[in-house]
Amino acid sequence: MALTDQSTKIRSGEELDASLIDPYLKAHIPGLRGSPEISQFPGGASNLTYLIQYPDQEFVLRRPPFGHKAKSAHDMGREYRILNQLNVGFPYCPKAYVHCTDESLIGSEFYVMERVNGIILRSDLPSELNFDAQQTEALCKNFIDTLVELHQVDYTACGLADLGRPEGYVKRQIGGWGDRYEKALTPDAPSWETVRAWLTEKMPADHPVSSIVHNDYRFDNVILDPNNPMKIIGVLDWELTTIGDPLMDLGNTLAYWIEASDPAPVQLMRRQPSHAPGMLTRRQFVDYYAERSGIQIDNFDFYYTYGLFRLAGIVQQIYYRFFHGQTQDKRFAQFIQMNKLLEQMSLQVIDKSSL
Repeated sequence: MALTDQSTKIRSGEELDASLIDPYLKAHIPGLRGSPEISQFPGGASNLTYLIQYPDQEFVLRRPPFGHKAKSAHDMGREYRILNQLNVGFPYCPKAYVHCTDESLIGSEFYVMERVNGIILRSDLPSELNFDAQQTEALCKNFIDTLVELHQVDYTACGLADLGRPEGYVKRQIGGWGDRYEKALTPDAPSWETVRAWLTEKMPADHPVSSIVHNDYRFDNVILDPNNPMKIIGVLDWELTTIGDPLMDLGNTLAYWIEASDPAPVQLMRRQPSHAPGMLTRRQFVDYYAERSGIQIDNFDFYYTYGLFRLAGIVQQIYYRFFHGQTQDKRFAQFIQMNKLLEQMSLQVIDKSSL
């Protein structure tokens, strides 16, 4: 098994025409020669990601999904700009080459960036890595350190101060995800009423120092150095990035962080090896983040519950497309069960919370 991330055959209905892509790229990227081979990365429930291989160079192309798109999501130009400008203060962004706004070429906007070749962790640590618990803990702490580093970037110096409005961020997220959830409702979806009322009631003030918020920071969006897998060399998926409250971003990441002691149905949702021996628990994750960032975190339950609700919103938006036949991807059929489980997890946090 190759440890570096592998692309596969393109899913039916999501094909790219090489005869259209090739001349466009050759006109915009100097020195390209030969014919490209195009394949698809199997992950990605939102934007579609393709590998374009020329004899001497490899690129990644990102385009929005087919079918219904949430307003403001899937803005290719925005993601392209973030990669180009954030790179100055946060060197883990891949280099972006070209952004195509001509939708007639492949039916949507797209952009092309360098391929950062490395290891992307999925549900389990590959046995080839042969990590012991100590090495896994060190990797976990590197992962958190990189998030802290992102949150400490001077976004004004990167020319990204207009990327979002930090004032009122917490309130906008709670209200906005409530609205998005309602728009994506299907007859079989849970209501989340109790959780939404609790989030509104317990809402803290915005953290006084705003930061770049990745909004999707997890191990399968991080690239590890194949020669030194403890080292992070890239961070991917900047489509949801904005400026806001770093603790809300921490909540987003914790929502994906399924630990070893979580029950079996929750383990089925796991998409990263956060359960492996040596990985920190959610509580330890928060404590380590607080220590490294210098931020005191007293209301961890709020941020974690928000993260779970937001994840349910994303899951439901994707399930809505499947429910209405706008995507054929069979992976999304069980997303309704995931939504219901996320609601149960949130209710359990609220039940035990001292907030």
